[in-house]
Amino acid sequence: MSTKKTEEAVWFAMRVTYKRELIAKQLLERQSIETFIPMRYETRRSGMRKKHELVPVIHNLIFVHTEQSKIQRAKERIPFLQYMTCSGSGEKIIVPEDQMQRFIAVAGTYDEQLIYFRDDEVNLAKGVKVRICGGEFDGQEGVFLKVKGARDKRVVIAIQGVVAVATASVHPSQIEIIP
Repeated sequence: MSTKKTEEAVWFAMRVTYKRELIAKQLLERQSIETFIPMRYETRRSGMRKKHELVPVIHNLIFVHTEQSKIQRAKERIPFLQYMTCSGSGEKIIVPEDQMQRFIAVAGTYDEQLIYFRDDEVNLAKGVKVRICGGEFDGQEGVFLKVKGARDKRVVIAIQGVVAVATASVHPSQIEIIP
């Protein structure tokens, strides 16, 4: 009987130097490692033409879903890929699966009304924990609060210590308070 413990895949929050997050994504996916980069459409001018292209929202940020041993081997081949760590403890930031899935469900829509914040730019303690009932973000949970840069309250989904995203406006009738 084998007692070998199998490693579990987790979401690592990682940094990539010099805006090479898309290169890191490509290299990791070639090794069958799942990744997520928050992206949005931007209109850019190239000479006389305007191009609508998908670009990273936060440069140098990538989320990687894999086992510890596999990411360690990948880091040896990708020297510009680094773990993000908690400022207090120095521990690697590992994002819980359910939190990451909520973040991907919102950030993966590429909605132009989404607002992104650094972790220290939004105070979640001032809001109310809610669930969205209906619409594009149906079933998502977050904190309902007023955010800088928006006229009305938004539901904020945060990855503690890394990033937060505020949804597009959600009508109060589509919000259920979570006790």
